[in-house]
Amino acid sequence: MIAFVSGPVAAVGPDTAVVEVGGVGMAVQCTPTTLSGLRVGQPARLATSLVVREDSLTLYGFADDDERQVFELLQTASGVGPRLAQAMLAVHSPDALRLAVATGDEKALTAVPGIGKKGAQRLLLELKDRLGEPVGRPAAAAAAPGWSDQLHAALVGLGYAPREAEDAVAAVTPQAEAALADGGSPQVPQLLRAALQTLNRAR
Repeated sequence: MIAFVSGPVAAVGPDTAVVEVGGVGMAVQCTPTTLSGLRVGQPARLATSLVVREDSLTLYGFADDDERQVFELLQTASGVGPRLAQAMLAVHSPDALRLAVATGDEKALTAVPGIGKKGAQRLLLELKDRLGEPVGRPAAAAAAPGWSDQLHAALVGLGYAPREAEDAVAAVTPQAEAALADGGSPQVPQLLRAALQTLNRAR
């Protein structure tokens, strides 16, 4: 198993970073929050989890070992694959997920794309004794960055100027507000793709 990758960041995309390790570019799937902390040309160390399938080898990257551990624990629940586990970590921090499971917060889980009411109930039941208690304070765990902050940080991490990032966030705000009006939550990966399209048109 590849436990971590360490080296200069060669590229950052909407959902992938490339880290140069010994002259080889390792493509690593990451959440927008993790990507927002990376800068092209700067050194980075990502905890990783290698998912092996018959037709693919996919490396998932995380800001720290705790996030990777939660990613792997989530997949012990029935119906949770690596993509859904990563989507859960894109919406909630590890401690926020622990808090949601510990308190039976069904609404927090249904905020993740692909998890409905019944799925959330099943996950709460299956994960109750697996994730453990929140490591930090509950208030800190619940205070995850808002979608606009995550999106702005991700765009700056991709090399756009703060002002450009602000304009792109403003451009996709109606899309995010529409999701909120429908009772859902804005999905940063989709908003990031839409924001990049507006920036490409502007250039």
